[in-house]
Amino acid sequence: MTEALSLKPELGRYAVWTFGSPSPEQAAEIERLGYGAIWVGGSPAAELSFVEPLLAATTTLQVATGIVNIWSAPAPQVAESYNRIEAAHPGRFLLGIGVGHSEATAEYRSPYQALVDYLDSLDAAGVPTSRRVLAALGPKVLRLAAERSAGAHPYLTTPEHTATARGLIGPSVFLAPEHKVVLTTDAAAAREAGREAVGFYLRLSNYVNNWRRLGFTERDVRPPGSDRLIDAVVAHGTAEKVAARLGEHLDAGADQVTIQVLGGWKALLPTLTELAGPLGLTPRD
Repeated sequence: MTEALSLKPELGRYAVWTFGSPSPEQAAEIERLGYGAIWVGGSPAAELSFVEPLLAATTTLQVATGIVNIWSAPAPQVAESYNRIEAAHPGRFLLGIGVGHSEATAEYRSPYQALVDYLDSLDAAGVPTSRRVLAALGPKVLRLAAERSAGAHPYLTTPEHTATARGLIGPSVFLAPEHKVVLTTDAAAAREAGREAVGFYLRLSNYVNNWRRLGFTERDVRPPGSDRLIDAVVAHGTAEKVAARLGEHLDAGADQVTIQVLGGWKALLPTLTELAGPLGLTPRD
């Protein structure tokens, strides 16, 4: 086994992505259903104070950040938080970091070099390469993820992007794309929920450029987004149909698919419960 292969984290085939942290009780139920990890988005603060309560309420579930924003969470403080969490719960926390969006960050400048500098700071503070991943869409940052972290966490992508990313980073690097889901056979309602979730990103150049690389047209990426685009990034239909769509990422080379349930906290556990069987998960008694 090569060193790279030995450093690839094991987080299970399916995980849950949430905007903000779920409660410890929700985390315990997510673990019981058979999901391997929770990825907490929303640019959490450097203190990462939400992590220990989730890990304390569970036994095998892993927690990851999806992602810590390098502009708002200074690397020294993030490293302190990582080391604190690792000391209390060894091997159960994965640090996801990213550069965010130029349209949403006043400090945004030379993002690639800023990310490299951030990784250098994490190195100096003892955060291991094997327990961190990068938010990555384009080829340059995907390659950086392969060189300086355990892998990549692409957001708002398609199985076609997953296949391209796998080709760029090679077989030994962790790859965990995010995909949004709505459990309804009402296509119009699903697309409405999808547009509500995706609309913000249609104003962000890194996502729009990535969709263009995937073959979407100017008409597709013009707000509020075409049906073709929304259907590509938001899976909807029966639990079986949604599970099949998520599985396309695994077939394309993903190690794990991170599932973002649309519809708010009230939809989270019912949706994950209904998906567990079609995804091949085995709930605990």
